Amino acid sequence: MRWIPVAVLFSILTSCSGDDSSWRGLIGKCANPRSGVDPITGNGYPDEKGTLDDEKKFLKAWIDDTYLWYSEVPAAEAAQYTTATDYFDVLKTTQKTASGNDKDRFHFFEDTADWEQLSQTGVQAGYGVTWALLATRPPRKAVAAYNEPGSPAANQNVTRGVEVITVDGEDVVNGTNVDKLNAGLFPAGINETHTFQVLDLGSTRRTVTMTSANVTGTPVQNVHTIDTATGKVGYMLFNDHLATAEKGLVNAVTALKAAGIADLVVDIRYNGGGYLDIASELAYMIAGAQNTNGKIFEQTIFNDKHPSNNPVNGSLISPTPFHTSTVGLSLSRGLALPTLNLAKAYVLTGSGTCSASESLLNGLAGANVQVIQVGSTTCGKPYGFYPEDNCGTTYFSIQFKGVNAKGFGDYSDGFVPGATTTGSFAGCKVADDFSHALGDVNEARLAAALAYRQSATCPTPTSSALLSGGLSGEGRVFKSIFQTNRILRR
Repeated sequence: MRWIPVAVLFSILTSCSGDDSSWRGLIGKCANPRSGVDPITGNGYPDEKGTLDDEKKFLKAWIDDTYLWYSEVPAAEAAQYTTATDYFDVLKTTQKTASGNDKDRFHFFEDTADWEQLSQTGVQAGYGVTWALLATRPPRKAVAAYNEPGSPAANQNVTRGVEVITVDGEDVVNGTNVDKLNAGLFPAGINETHTFQVLDLGSTRRTVTMTSANVTGTPVQNVHTIDTATGKVGYMLFNDHLATAEKGLVNAVTALKAAGIADLVVDIRYNGGGYLDIASELAYMIAGAQNTNGKIFEQTIFNDKHPSNNPVNGSLISPTPFHTSTVGLSLSRGLALPTLNLAKAYVLTGSGTCSASESLLNGLAGANVQVIQVGSTTCGKPYGFYPEDNCGTTYFSIQFKGVNAKGFGDYSDGFVPGATTTGSFAGCKVADDFSHALGDVNEARLAAALAYRQSATCPTPTSSALLSGGLSGEGRVFKSIFQTNRILRR
């Protein structure tokens, strides 16, 4: 699994139209074939003896056929690269967006075993804490954004707002041994023990020792209602579009519906994406049948070699609908989804709100559900892909763009709260408040959403910046790369 260093801080169905037979014929020809059975799928590996050159040829043919911007990929001599993954890294566009960002910031690969474990079960090695870096260069500042129930971090009371002062004796703020910081904050596997000096919100310094373990994430947390003078408001923290989120979201909406909520706040400030089907299910559960009937959730657009057929599975291109029943990710397939039938949704966002999470906002807007956005600008990723395993590495390369029922999908620089540009949402820019628990009515972003609900006004910049304890800002949250993307299933 690839992590961003602290110093940088960050079944094939049929053949399709187009010249894609070459990459299909090269799948599974490996320099080092796997043997045995995949423990996640229970299937035997398709690998056969091949060469490193075969693996590179597969990547080139696959990119040429399915990559959204295939015509913008610069020429690269495969022989110059000693590994398939090094070669893959250069097979992408080098063009920029209007704001100067890289057009493709999302090209990546994962070890297949790691990706399958995380995407299907929500399990990954770590302490069960998601770190936020409020300052990425000296003087650095690293704090806990949230933790997973029952995790090593939770057991050591490493909760939201706890600041890391040292890692294995290395100073986080001004330390020079970045490798040591990375190794401690982001353990590569299980049974790694590291020692941290931390500062609690009450200014108490203490030492904690945590041993990494396989932690099962809880993507939907802290579901509750808030009593107001104008009715109950539901709140849910939704952190990842993992397969297990299907069950969590259904349970959450069922409970909130039974509570008779008048409005809903969905907190996705740290939700980088995942399965698009999950976003569609949640959008339908929020909006209900009356608002979504006859509308699509998201239309996928592939490159100009494939105007009609999906280049990955050969099917006719069809939109992702608003799913009215479960798709079978963590619940039985075909169960009717509960609905809240809301014409408005309050959504808390951050710079880590990406991909499938942005599809939630855009999909709701396409169905004329009013979105009120509170927080900061989202990451800007109207793109996605189908994962492709070859020889033990799963590759992710942008293959499609998504647009909503109104044909809008031009948000490569993110959704900005309260902006007046096309496709933007009403709402407020509010700093992330690490001095209060997520879901606390006094936490700045939730408080602003509740206030906006009453008066459609935003807090002044001063009141959103001068938070209790002074611990606020826009932290960069680092998760596995899978958790920051839009993934389609075959």
